[in-house]
Amino acid sequence: MKIVHVVEPFASGIATFVQSIVQNLRDDHHIVIHGERECVMRSAEVIKYFPEDNVQFIRWRSAQRSISLVKDTAALVELCQLLKNLKAKKMVDAVHLHSSKSGFLGRLACRLTNIPNVIYTPNGAPFLLSNVNAMNLLYKLFEKLGSAFGGKVVCSSRSEQTAYRKLGIRALNINNGISISENRNAAKLNPVSTARFRIVTSARIVQQKDPALFNDIAACFKDFDQFEFIWVGDGEDRHLLTAPNITITGWLPQAEVLRLIDGANLYLSTSQYEGLSFSVLEALSLRKTVLLKDCIGNRDIVRKGLNGDLFTSKQEAIVKIFQYYNNPAMLQVMGEYSGWLCHKEFNVDATCLLYRDLYKRVVINK
Repeated sequence: MKIVHVVEPFASGIATFVQSIVQNLRDDHHIVIHGERECVMRSAEVIKYFPEDNVQFIRWRSAQRSISLVKDTAALVELCQLLKNLKAKKMVDAVHLHSSKSGFLGRLACRLTNIPNVIYTPNGAPFLLSNVNAMNLLYKLFEKLGSAFGGKVVCSSRSEQTAYRKLGIRALNINNGISISENRNAAKLNPVSTARFRIVTSARIVQQKDPALFNDIAACFKDFDQFEFIWVGDGEDRHLLTAPNITITGWLPQAEVLRLIDGANLYLSTSQYEGLSFSVLEALSLRKTVLLKDCIGNRDIVRKGLNGDLFTSKQEAIVKIFQYYNNPAMLQVMGEYSGWLCHKEFNVDATCLLYRDLYKRVVINK
């Protein structure tokens, strides 16, 4: 099969998602139509992590992350032409769209170019993005309109699937998955150790990840030298991380990210919503206890009291951190459960088998 992936500017989670599919479905030929990755690393640096034998990249030059009527119209016209050219060369069996912007523009482009075999993976419900109700209503409208263009919506967690179904959008669920053994091997190359109690998160520093909440939690520990907080990543809301005990690493190679997570005592997520975070799954694969904000995507990962906990407020998070600090044996037991859970429910092999089956069903029904 020839699968066309359409990706707006690469973000780490989307890149990991597409990379895992093309690596594990090597019998298929994958064409990745992509925009430039913003504020992180250039596309060439992302592409080098993909296999070369079954992947072809096409630059989607007009694509950009922010919403702009003029630029998005140009991106739609360009995408239609790209898909039209691929269709003429019989290079399209199915189109797989990744994230909200490419999901909307891609479904419209497929409708305009008469390509019926379409799959859309949001990797995070965009209608949960804003604290402004009017903006959320606008995102909901676009999701419903995009769904009317056709295609199958495939959510990356059950809670995300539930959110889409509440909108009246029929959605399937295939959990995100990661390669457990590869992560463990990469993390062990040069382990990063510390004498202090290290709390780590790995993400873009943007509103969705709620860096203000992360900062408030860290600030409560600023007078305790035995605690340190690390944010792996960068982004436009970096200025919100002002607590003196927070280290911002910027963007790092994947192996170094894994080593930092492996050397942590606790993985903390303050996200407002997720699809199913690859960074948290990486923490699970490295047998880490996780403390996650109770939100869509995060609640699918935690088995309360077994591999970590969910929290709804800064105060709850602080109490849990002190509990973990005072019970190192509990952390180790929870971490072992994290590793078992990741292998059982979030293994990339199972994820890719389900996508292969979905691709086949979509193509057969064309």
